[in-house]
Amino acid sequence: MYYPDDTVEEIRIRSDIVSVIGSYIKLKKSGSNYVGLCPFHNEKTPSFTVSQSKQMYHCFGCGVGGNVYTFIMEYENYTFVEALKYLAERAGIKLPEQEYSAGEKQRIDLRNRLMEINKEAAKYYYYQLKSDRGQAAREYLLSRGLSEDTIKSFGLGFANRFSDDLYQYLKKLGYEDELLKQTGLVSFDEVRGGHDKFWNRIMFPIMDAGNRVVGFGGRVMDNGIPKYLNSPETAIFDKSKLLYGLNIARRTREPYILICEGYMDVMALYQAGFTNAVAALGTAFTESHAYLLKRYTKEVLLTFDNDEAGTAAALRAIPILRDSGITVKVVNIEPYKDPDDFIKSLGTQEYRKRIDEAKNSFFFEIDTLQKNYNMDDPEDKTKFFNEAAKKLLSFSDPLERKFYLDAVAKAYYIDAGLLQRLVSRLGSASYKNEIYARKLAETQSPGRVNKDDGIIKSQRLLITWLTEDPSLYDKLKTLLKPEDFTDGIYKDVAKLVYEEYDKAGEVIPAKIISCFDSTEEQSEAAALFNAELLGDMKEAERQKALFDTVYRLKEESLNIQRLKAIEDNNTELLQKIIKQKAKLKNTITSVLK
Repeated sequence: MYYPDDTVEEIRIRSDIVSVIGSYIKLKKSGSNYVGLCPFHNEKTPSFTVSQSKQMYHCFGCGVGGNVYTFIMEYENYTFVEALKYLAERAGIKLPEQEYSAGEKQRIDLRNRLMEINKEAAKYYYYQLKSDRGQAAREYLLSRGLSEDTIKSFGLGFANRFSDDLYQYLKKLGYEDELLKQTGLVSFDEVRGGHDKFWNRIMFPIMDAGNRVVGFGGRVMDNGIPKYLNSPETAIFDKSKLLYGLNIARRTREPYILICEGYMDVMALYQAGFTNAVAALGTAFTESHAYLLKRYTKEVLLTFDNDEAGTAAALRAIPILRDSGITVKVVNIEPYKDPDDFIKSLGTQEYRKRIDEAKNSFFFEIDTLQKNYNMDDPEDKTKFFNEAAKKLLSFSDPLERKFYLDAVAKAYYIDAGLLQRLVSRLGSASYKNEIYARKLAETQSPGRVNKDDGIIKSQRLLITWLTEDPSLYDKLKTLLKPEDFTDGIYKDVAKLVYEEYDKAGEVIPAKIISCFDSTEEQSEAAALFNAELLGDMKEAERQKALFDTVYRLKEESLNIQRLKAIEDNNTELLQKIIKQKAKLKNTITSVLK
């Protein structure tokens, strides 16, 4: 449901963040802010800061942050609308009824009705499992080691042997055929009429992150084909954007999420106390899965099956997760086939030890690569190190690459200097240009920033300083534009800061944070308003820090424009940029006087 921006802002203003967060955790006044123990990660020394003047929070320990909406969404696991309604009720504000266009209303009504039918189907399947008809299914689940509590927690059910049982049940509830066709639960043909997609299968309700049933998976209890069958895509079900178990795992207080291969592994891990496990729905891991996970965690541990297929799945998932900014490790479950078998054989504590010993994903890739070569054969050994060197080139940060290079050299008994020369040789000019072009393209796209290098730090500092000192904005607005902030969310936040100054003459960080949809983006935006302040420095230090920051940011912006001018063969623009760079120091000095 959509609510007007004025309504959203009114509720935020009337929901004092110190009061709201103080009702959940103990806050203590510290200077102009309040501090407390972060509710989103375990800590003994308070690093969670709440600013009453900025109406925002930020944890310097785990990096979460945002405004009052973000906090309620994260702490209560609410959607934005749920958080809005909660805070509106708390503030005594009556929300307006929302009007929709005919097309929007039709789409919303369809989604709501499909959700309603899926919920009824889940209840029916669960009833069937508990009935005499579901006895064999119950025995099968219990034989797989699942407890009654786990079966109930995941809402497991049973589609019985009658091929139109669910269809007849839903018809009695008044649902018309045309609507049932769109659920993916019922099919129609001239011979059989309406009949169920799932029959004689154990049923696994698939829920979205908001605990709403959006589809189903069905498993046979014998050697039938296919072993697993999922709902087809519908208006509410897209398996490439869903993860089984995420509705439970999103509530975990663990700093990581476990990714396994199937329903049974998720439930086995849950039953063993690992309530932070998810699985893809019979499809390859996708970028959509990665970005979905990034809303809830910064680290994932892959615990796929211990076979060739499981290794291949891990190798496919690692770069996707890493490119999205998530730290990836791999759990070794040898000699057992899957997490379920491991835990049944060795128990929970041993599995937790394997989690603690999980391997860095890069070393997993290198170790897996090495298995393809005979290290006693000089030719094979040379090929291996050439491939390993190519992988080392993926680290653009020289320090990070150096650390990984030294670790590979130590693990595989090769001179680090020799390996470094090999990496340098492979890192030819053309390869480096390719890497740089890719990085440049990323800075010009709305993607998220993952590296805290000098330019990124400069952008963060400048956004904080601009927010804290309106007079600084008056000086810099003609020299620096939002377009000079070259990295994703930094550019977006800078644009909003400029707009607020031009429109209202002041900037309220909490209001800007509300402009971002995901809690992850809100945390990133909050971090931009919490850099170190110039006011804590002596005047000479302050001026130098400000000059250096503005110069670095503007110079980088001009460099990017120069490359674009060269690419477009725009000689006139190139000459203009060169002149600007030549005068840049004097220009900044003049502006900052």
